[in-house]
Amino acid sequence: MRHAVVYEGRVQGVGFRATVREIARRHKVAGWVRNEEDGSVRMEAEGDPAELDRFRAAIRDTMKSFIARERAETTDRAEGYEGFEIRR
Repeated sequence: MRHAVVYEGRVQGVGFRATVREIARRHKVAGWVRNEEDGSVRMEAEGDPAELDRFRAAIRDTMKSFIARERAETTDRAEGYEGFEIRR
């Protein structure tokens, strides 16, 4: 399963991407995170559905003071990501 998530709020310039990568290292997920030109942060992550839910909950819990809105799309189609990286 793959989750594509856009985080809005004060999510750039606060260590958001690095924090998401660190949280990913504690979960069995693979994917990437990057800043978008509109000031949001986009993340795509793949893994077991329950693990993805725990991963996203950890992001929300850790970064809740910076996230104003979270928009997510879920699909069964996996891209085959390996590891978790910050994209530029």
